Amino acid sequence: MKYLELMRYRNCAMAGLAAVIGGFIAYSAAPGPLLWLLPVFLTVFLLTGAGNAINDYFDAGIDAINRPDRPIPSGRITKESAYKFSIALFAAGVIISFFIGAIPFFIAAFNSLLLYFYAFSLKRKVFVGNLSVAYLTGSTFLFGGAAFGEKGIEITLALFFLSMLATLAREIVKAIEDIDGDRKEGASTLPIRVGEKTSAYVACTFGILAVILSPLPYLMNLFNESYLYIVGIADVLFIYAVVLILKKNPSASSKFFKIAMFFALLAFIAGSILKNKLL
Repeated sequence: MKYLELMRYRNCAMAGLAAVIGGFIAYSAAPGPLLWLLPVFLTVFLLTGAGNAINDYFDAGIDAINRPDRPIPSGRITKESAYKFSIALFAAGVIISFFIGAIPFFIAAFNSLLLYFYAFSLKRKVFVGNLSVAYLTGSTFLFGGAAFGEKGIEITLALFFLSMLATLAREIVKAIEDIDGDRKEGASTLPIRVGEKTSAYVACTFGILAVILSPLPYLMNLFNESYLYIVGIADVLFIYAVVLILKKNPSASSKFFKIAMFFALLAFIAGSILKNKLL
């Protein structure tokens, strides 16, 4: 159980589900073997877990301050064991992607390298770390689409873009939340460089953009009306998260951004399933 906690398996499952949604949407316009959705899920699940594990390995010092209950700082898993476990997960995910196709293999290999170097140093760079996480989150939809060829990638670009915006907003909020631990570790995050107030405004800008552009998948005829109903709930939650960060409550804001992103994922699921009449 402690290794599943290290992977943050719930996040892994959500990322894998996002990839499956991307693949399912691509399948509706670029038919291929639906069986590809299983290795798509497994690849993303494993690589997300690997990224979380390697991140905890490099962030053991910061987590001892910000999140002492995590497996490594709490002493339940050694740093060496966490490192070996993450490398094994990276290898397994990339190997599985090879059997899906050339493009998915390239994305999996590139994302694996990015996850490693993000944990090693990029997360401590101003804005680069936030942008890396935003790309990685959005790329789960692209990966699912890539299982069905270039046309599948084109179809999932809108989901990739929306996911990037929402994730970028939350990552900046999380950086504000973690500013004390990051400063002690010598990190150079956006809040440390430009201040918490300016960073909050930047996060709000990306969050509001995600809300404004949320109808895009419906307008592109990717989803039906059911998507709009559920994404409307997500939009309300995004706006509330924006209000919370403006009120200098980054912890609550981060939680509501996460809840909003969960509802956005539900909207993607409902919109894609009902659009393709599988319910």
